[in-house]
Amino acid sequence: MSDKTNNAAVKELSLPVERAGAQVFWITAFAVLTAIGAQIEIPNHPVPYTLQTFFVLLAGALLGKRNGMISMCLYLLAGAAGMPVFSSGASGFLKIFGPTGGYLLSFPIAAYAVGFFVELRRELWWMILSMLAGSFLYFAIGTIYLNIIYTHDWISSFQMGFLIFSLWDAMKIIGAATFAYYFRQINRQN
Repeated sequence: MSDKTNNAAVKELSLPVERAGAQVFWITAFAVLTAIGAQIEIPNHPVPYTLQTFFVLLAGALLGKRNGMISMCLYLLAGAAGMPVFSSGASGFLKIFGPTGGYLLSFPIAAYAVGFFVELRRELWWMILSMLAGSFLYFAIGTIYLNIIYTHDWISSFQMGFLIFSLWDAMKIIGAATFAYYFRQINRQN
């Protein structure tokens, strides 16, 4: 992974990437936004509806693959350290290794994937496909993990961990992709 490639992606935001302090700020900001998104929740057992993944997708698209991944790792470390950053203000290793752990652990991978794909093309449709790929990753990992840890039934896992969220996440993908695309367009013009 090249720092030059990552710097080019972050420059889309007009961030002064040559300064480590600016990178630390944006990495931390997206970890905090993900924590806030986790608190915007519609209860559903065992996996709630939240806005976490909206910020996971944006972290990859706007920070680039490396910094997006680091931001999500920071989010997980904060939760593991006891900060109430997960849904319902939860924290700790038990939450990470509970029924929703697969989703949480996949966030750095999904942010990296979105950042990787977004670097390849600049069109809105590609941004949507990139976020769809990132969403598929956290859903696939989360559903497999949910099956292993909680349901022990593939059909139930698919229904409770993937299918039920399809419309909700389609709206988040379209919203995040549109925001990231137009944010980049505005910054290119300035």
